[in-house]
Amino acid sequence: MAQFFSHSVNDTVLLGEKVGKAVSSGGKVIAFYGDLGAGKTAFTSGVAKGMNISCDVSSPTFAIVNDYGGNPPLVHFDMYKVESWEDLYSSGYYDYMDMGAVLCVEWSENIENALPDDAIRITINRGDADNERIITVEGLEL
Repeated sequence: MAQFFSHSVNDTVLLGEKVGKAVSSGGKVIAFYGDLGAGKTAFTSGVAKGMNISCDVSSPTFAIVNDYGGNPPLVHFDMYKVESWEDLYSSGYYDYMDMGAVLCVEWSENIENALPDDAIRITINRGDADNERIITVEGLEL
């Protein structure tokens, strides 16, 4: 487990970029934990950059899933409204896992029992200052 301090959105994106480079071969689930507005989507935009995917990353709140393409594909989930196994299956979660995509999963606590054992767990907490974030990365050496 490693802990990082971010003092800006750019710092968060840069850390995400390091993670993106580390998972660029695919087949990984990045499970995010953190409050609304903590920086999960900003982190995901960094993951996309690290995977050499050029796209606009946006929160999948209403779509539930955003597929950003790439090789392997980067797929961004919002599991906030997932309340059942049927909801999870219908999101395409397992299909994307089976194809070797990189999955960035916001609100992972809602699907804790469906996360693979080797999931990379990223917790983003607010620090003392408005722009400060304390980011904990488990399951990946950076």
